[in-house]
Amino acid sequence: MELDAAGEHMKLQLNELEEIRNDAYESSRIYKEKTKAFHDKMISRKSFEVEQKVLLFHSRFKLFPGKLRSRWIGLFVVTNVFVHGAIEIISLKTGLVSKVNDHCLKPYYEQFMTENQDMVALSDPLPLEE
Repeated sequence: MELDAAGEHMKLQLNELEEIRNDAYESSRIYKEKTKAFHDKMISRKSFEVEQKVLLFHSRFKLFPGKLRSRWIGLFVVTNVFVHGAIEIISLKTGLVSKVNDHCLKPYYEQFMTENQDMVALSDPLPLEE
């Protein structure tokens, strides 16, 4: 048995394993960077203005919200927009003023109203006479 040759062979195998591990770390880092870039590209940025109507995410519904219960509450109006992402809102129902993060809000869109509608009365066709 040659102990020196076996030791040299073991050192080479350890070096190869270390290189494989480093390659795995590098490929994992590249994959994470690409997924983060894709995710960040898909995020839609929200911007709010003063006097805009918004809905607030009700975080208490996270545990047991109910099947069809909405997690968005109220109708609020933006009163102040701060630089760091905080937004001051006021409730239209109660008049309560709150300061919330912009991630908890979404814009409220008014219902689409049609003003000029033409009504057409439909009747059953008359039977053909022979």
